[in-house]
Amino acid sequence: MSLETIKIIIATPHKRYDEIVNQISRIENVDVLRIENLNNLELKKISKFNPRYIFFPHWSWKIPSSIYLNFECVIFHMTDLPYGRGGSPLQNLIIHGHKNTKVSAIKCVKEIDAGPIYLKNKLSLSGNAEQIFKRLSKVIKKMIINIIDHRPNPKDQIGEIVSFKRRNPQDSDIGELDDLNLIYDYIRMLDAEGYPNAYIKLGNLKYELSSSKITSEGIVAKVIIKKIHGA
Repeated sequence: MSLETIKIIIATPHKRYDEIVNQISRIENVDVLRIENLNNLELKKISKFNPRYIFFPHWSWKIPSSIYLNFECVIFHMTDLPYGRGGSPLQNLIIHGHKNTKVSAIKCVKEIDAGPIYLKNKLSLSGNAEQIFKRLSKVIKKMIINIIDHRPNPKDQIGEIVSFKRRNPQDSDIGELDDLNLIYDYIRMLDAEGYPNAYIKLGNLKYELSSSKITSEGIVAKVIIKKIHGA
């Protein structure tokens, strides 16, 4: 007797999840639909596919209520919830001095990052942002498979709520920093596709920094110098 096929949607725009999606698609009795942007997150299309779960790894857009009220939507947040609700979790964790964190798989509800929790997994915050996100994708793959296999019931969040503020591109300016370890952290925590690199402005030039490492002599980093528009 064959096992029942489970249909899932994995919604993420990032190419670092391509191989993860392919690996899960090869699991027997799992039917996967990939959605890469908000325009394709359509109720009619999703209803026709009728998934058991919709997983949202590294999804930046607001999930419409018509979707999360009609389907079980699972969000992955890079903090030990309820600590760290809100935006820019990686950057806020590093700024607050964390070396490790937990990834929380939560059910999507109206309030941001407030849904009940399916499970949590550990994640190291070493390396630059791109390395951390690649490590995160592997953790999320294991969590998706765990949820598919065991269908856990999510449980309400317990503990003190600590909220994070979403960062903006202006927060990447490191011109006022004078602590080398903090400068290194700023450079590495923004060193990933889709993020504004740490930078310094001097006159009408902008120095963007990436690929950093800290040595006994100081910080070594790649620098791109750009002319500031309108300057």
